[in-house]
Amino acid sequence: MSGMETIVSIALGIGLAAATGFRVFLPLLVASVAAYTGHLQLGESFAWLGSVTAMVMLAVAAAVEVLAYYIPAVDNLLDTITTPLALVAGTVVSAAVITDLPPLVKWSTAIIAGGGVAAVTQGVTTLTRAKSTALTAGVGNPVLATLEAFGAVVVAVLALVAPLIALALVAMACWWIARRVRRHLRRADTGGPTTN
Repeated sequence: MSGMETIVSIALGIGLAAATGFRVFLPLLVASVAAYTGHLQLGESFAWLGSVTAMVMLAVAAAVEVLAYYIPAVDNLLDTITTPLALVAGTVVSAAVITDLPPLVKWSTAIIAGGGVAAVTQGVTTLTRAKSTALTAGVGNPVLATLEAFGAVVVAVLALVAPLIALALVAMACWWIARRVRRHLRRADTGGPTTN
């Protein structure tokens, strides 16, 4: 595998991992369908992800997850459950598509970059839903649920079609989030208003 192909596979893994922060199972389903149809190369130990059984199970899980986010109170409960699941899913999907690297490098990249970006995305969606619940008494949450499901599919498909662009967008989003958090913490330290 050439250096460029390695970079593209890492970018693909990070893009798919970022999508799992929006919804855990939708990006895995997209990856499964892409692998089954021959549009995505998986590592040998992850061939199961491209099987019919995996597609069916992921389709059911994705449907249940998407619909559950439209149920008041359940959506906030789901955030506490899906936060660790997103980290695991981000790590697994990254490892599945990062091929031809030594296992230590592959898993380190999958855990740090894939799991890390999934955790960041999930953290942002969880905080956004908590704010929406507080400000709108949950009335605005179905809109967020729709945007998150749409975001999961769009980011996953973009990662498959244009992995380097997806990586660039993920990097910009992480930079923007880091700036917002730093600004919020600075305001809190100085006793200024912490509203964004």
